[in-house]
Amino acid sequence: MNEKVSLIASSLMQQPVSVTRKMAASLPRLRQLATEKGLKIHHLGAGYPHPEVTDPRGFLEHKTRYFAHLAAASGINNPDDIPEYLRESYAYTDTLGPVSVRENFAKVYGADWKVHMNPDHLLPTVGASGGINLMCSLFERPGVEIAYITDAPTYAGFIARAQLADQTRIYSVEMDEQGPIVDSLKRQIDTARADGRLVPFYYTVPDGHNPAGFSFSKKRREEILEVMREYGVLIVEDAPYVYISYAKEQDRPQPFFAMDSGVTVHLFTGSKIGFPGPRVGFLYTEATVEISRAEVINLSNLLLTESSADILFHNPEALYGFEAILHDENMELRHSLWPVADEKLKVYRENREIILDGLEDGLGAYPERFSWTIPESGFFTVFRFHDRNIASDDAFVEQLVSEFGIVVIPMYDFYPEDARQRNPRAGLDELRLSFCFSESYGKARRQDLAEAVSAFCDAVLTLTGIDK
Repeated sequence: MNEKVSLIASSLMQQPVSVTRKMAASLPRLRQLATEKGLKIHHLGAGYPHPEVTDPRGFLEHKTRYFAHLAAASGINNPDDIPEYLRESYAYTDTLGPVSVRENFAKVYGADWKVHMNPDHLLPTVGASGGINLMCSLFERPGVEIAYITDAPTYAGFIARAQLADQTRIYSVEMDEQGPIVDSLKRQIDTARADGRLVPFYYTVPDGHNPAGFSFSKKRREEILEVMREYGVLIVEDAPYVYISYAKEQDRPQPFFAMDSGVTVHLFTGSKIGFPGPRVGFLYTEATVEISRAEVINLSNLLLTESSADILFHNPEALYGFEAILHDENMELRHSLWPVADEKLKVYRENREIILDGLEDGLGAYPERFSWTIPESGFFTVFRFHDRNIASDDAFVEQLVSEFGIVVIPMYDFYPEDARQRNPRAGLDELRLSFCFSESYGKARRQDLAEAVSAFCDAVLTLTGIDK
């Protein structure tokens, strides 16, 4: 291997591995240790959609009926003729995907948030992760020094992607119970620009924040928008959990794109409301960018060019399958996706109630020692230790698995490097507890989760030296 290639390989090997991947890699060994001790494995770690809400059988039946509806609507009577949807499903298609999918999604999704969406500004992506990659690659292409603004903590997948390019650096923003602290947000943008870096966007997950386990307040969203308008910085709004909401309808906050699509790049994924496997997602923005002193163009046009250089042809069959979800049993276009979400929420609401009740029952008597977030959306609650003698590091998490059979995710790797430089203990007093996934269904699921949170509370009391 020549010297240049060797340096590149060395650089790639130094790229961070996400905390969930590290945990997944270590689980077989830890599970074996737990099994040898006769322990049951309790799942409070995985952030996956529950198999009970992603059973594909009903969806496949509905999709088959929808495809038959499309064939009938095309007016084809000769059985040897191929309907247009079928021809397009297994052929090359435009980078934007089938027109009808974008038009129908724009109508239904726009109606849910009471905004008009231009389907020409909708760009299919490979889940929300595809949208993150697209935004990063667009601004990295010119080769200038870049600052990505994000929360501390933030989604581990964003950290991994943002650190791939040598010219990028993350400037993270501390949060309180309402969202990112506005003065810190301004200060980090100012600092990044003083360092000579381009600040293209602020990335966040405002609803059901992964991993912080809460949603931004309406007031804080308005304040963030004012900062973005003032500084000329985009918001990249990752929105996997907008429909996984436990708030009353009148209390649901508006997403950033519904408040101001001119400064927001909205990332939707069908993984939580539909099915994770097909990886259907959409990027939407009405933002414009100045590419010269005399020319301002739609950001969506630049992103389309960037996308076509990466994924020229999206999977049209998967997109048509998602379009089936947008139609009801009578094959009429839905007025809203909330009825679809409500079917998923039956499981997640139950799970959320079980874990919050279990934490309160097991540890609520010690508010000076422990606390946890109350999620209004999403899959997670963040558990905090108030005793500085406790460090929720790798050894602590491995002990939970090997001695108690409890799988959780430590929080420290969700904090960008600069946050850990500011505070070496960042995340070392926190654990992310997931209530979305188990390997059981119905009554067994409820029992397993109740046992898991009870076992977690008992383990915490034991490890912190509290006599029950």
